[in-house]
Amino acid sequence: MSAKPLTGPELKELTDGLNRLARNLWWSWYQEAQDIFQTLSPRGWQNLYHNPVAVLHEVSDYELRARLQDPEFAAHVRKTLNEFNNYLNEKNTWASHHAPELAQNPVAYFSAEFAFHECLPIAAGGLGALAGDHTKSASDLGLGFVGISLFYREGYFQQSISPDNWQQENYVPLVPRNLPLDPVVDARGEQIVCTVRIFGQPIRFHAWRANIGRVPVYLLDTNRPENEGQYRDLTNRVYGGDTTTRIMQEILLGVGGVRLLRALSIQPSTFHMNEGHAAFLTLELLREKMAAGKSYADAAEATKQECIFTTHTPVEAGHDRFSSDLMRLAAGKFPANLGITHQQLMELGNEHPGKTDGPFCMTALALNFSRAANGVSALHGEVSRDMWKGFYGKTKAEEVPIGSITNGIHLVGWIKGPMRRFLKQRYVQTGGDPSKFIIDGNTPEFWQKMADPSVTSDEELWAMRYKLRRELIEFARRRLLIHNRSFNQASYIAFDALLNPDALTIGFARRFATYKRAPLIFDQFENIAKLVRDTSRPIQFIFAGKAHPRDDEGKRFIQKIIHLSNFSELKGHLVFLENYDIHVCRQMVSGCDIWLNNPRRPLEASGTSGMKTTPHGCLNFSILDGWWREGYDGTNGFAIGPDSHPNDVVEQDRVDSANLFHVLTEEVVPSFFNRDANGVPRQWIGRIRRAMVTLAAKYSTWRMVQEYTEKYYHKGGTSHGTLTGV
Repeated sequence: MSAKPLTGPELKELTDGLNRLARNLWWSWYQEAQDIFQTLSPRGWQNLYHNPVAVLHEVSDYELRARLQDPEFAAHVRKTLNEFNNYLNEKNTWASHHAPELAQNPVAYFSAEFAFHECLPIAAGGLGALAGDHTKSASDLGLGFVGISLFYREGYFQQSISPDNWQQENYVPLVPRNLPLDPVVDARGEQIVCTVRIFGQPIRFHAWRANIGRVPVYLLDTNRPENEGQYRDLTNRVYGGDTTTRIMQEILLGVGGVRLLRALSIQPSTFHMNEGHAAFLTLELLREKMAAGKSYADAAEATKQECIFTTHTPVEAGHDRFSSDLMRLAAGKFPANLGITHQQLMELGNEHPGKTDGPFCMTALALNFSRAANGVSALHGEVSRDMWKGFYGKTKAEEVPIGSITNGIHLVGWIKGPMRRFLKQRYVQTGGDPSKFIIDGNTPEFWQKMADPSVTSDEELWAMRYKLRRELIEFARRRLLIHNRSFNQASYIAFDALLNPDALTIGFARRFATYKRAPLIFDQFENIAKLVRDTSRPIQFIFAGKAHPRDDEGKRFIQKIIHLSNFSELKGHLVFLENYDIHVCRQMVSGCDIWLNNPRRPLEASGTSGMKTTPHGCLNFSILDGWWREGYDGTNGFAIGPDSHPNDVVEQDRVDSANLFHVLTEEVVPSFFNRDANGVPRQWIGRIRRAMVTLAAKYSTWRMVQEYTEKYYHKGGTSHGTLTGV
């Protein structure tokens, strides 16, 4: 008997619901929601950056209503919309029990970049990935939380490679109507417009709202007709332009962000500065308090109690600095509004107290006006305390009030579809509640169970590893074919034979900052070439990543790797995937067997890409820097060298190269190819299980955001004058 056709009101309920769902990035970590839009247009889903809003623009209203007459599809949509509504309306959350006061006075999280999904490319790297995952877990936990950033109309650059293997940057305008964004409007439906003065000019801006589950993130946009061209283009690109552009973007982010929150009647209890880019918000908070009648001293103390600061870099160049002349021009009436001189303003950003001729440092400003500050791993906390001891007038680093909270990832959001279904199926089979998969998936108990051989056999794990590796290799073949500039019919055959599904697959994908030393493994080229020629124990390498547009040395690293992939004995065993983004990252962290990380210690503040590999059964192979120094226990991956490093850079590179090759040949390769009579690498799978048990839940933003809440977000949180999180 055929199903009863849906009525007009039923169809409207489902179509309206799908349109609401498409505009909330909750779908980016809910597989069943993604499946709906992929079903509607498989090719559109693939070609439109997996963007539900764009897919719905491809599918007419008439087609959508017709497709919903399929009972099975309609049931899938209805079930997903119920899950979505239940998620949004859930009252019994972690935060409702542990931080209920933040519901009315939320945390305002300011970050110059947020990486949520490949369809919204407004981030440059790890800082944005961390901010996006922080926000998703804040939503899952039910935390009172809002994000502030900029809407970069041309986003971060699209990478292409020239015939001489040099990175080229291309910018493609983003169209808000095709993105999961809503205009920020008032009660009358009119766009909210605010003003901030930069270089003495009134700059008008509006905002877009990205819905991240329960959390709104507001993106400021100066592309307005009343602004002059240079100011209209201010928010075009992530970290675009020169130092002048940078200071204008940062005034807009900090000062403009506070003003937008006030226009929305949002009164945060805490302003969390994710890196120093947003530190000008402290001056706006000062101005507000003084305009309300407070003295400078009282306003400064009150501002300190509202602000916390997370530093992400131990690299000197990573801290923004502006000259006195540029500050005088850009800041305009800042000093007058605060009742101080220009020189006194400069002292607020002076990283060397007592010196009067230094630049204005955004990190120093943030530290001056925060009740608490932290690095993003235990080692980074140590390095930061030593780096900033002079700022605090301390001779001992351990007396510096900078703590640490180690970064994490949004676990469920990063687990690739096949692995997510694999884990969810076993979770349900062992009595788990499907509606609690997202919550329970962040607990140590969940991963202890998933790593239990009685729940998942070695054979099943090995089969899944083969499936994920095969998917990565076929993805790489397609992508390399698309980017092949000498395409012809024979290319199909050539690229279909590229890479080996049976090979130990080593991945490296991240920003091509020089301290990350992307080509280090090829320093011992002859030895690596011998390894790849061993047909009984084949290995191969997949690299991806972008260099900053002004980083020629990073571009030379890319050029070297691509040259080796085309014109050396590594051809066929080494590939470079162009235009690295979240989608490419997801393929690589799931499909690789080994995740290579060899920064020049201690310059990797934390690193999060390696955390994304753990739930997929890919093992970390890393210098003991950042998070891996804490995570590695001798059984859950591989360490390159000891928990120390030479101070001489040349010697460090030499020693690390030797250690890398030694561990690769003496531990990694033998362990991967040590198979039993059934062809299963039991020892290798034992390491995978151990990694899942010891790393997955511990290095999640579920844990991280709870830690921020307990240490820093609660009203009356940790004083800036005491060590925090050490």
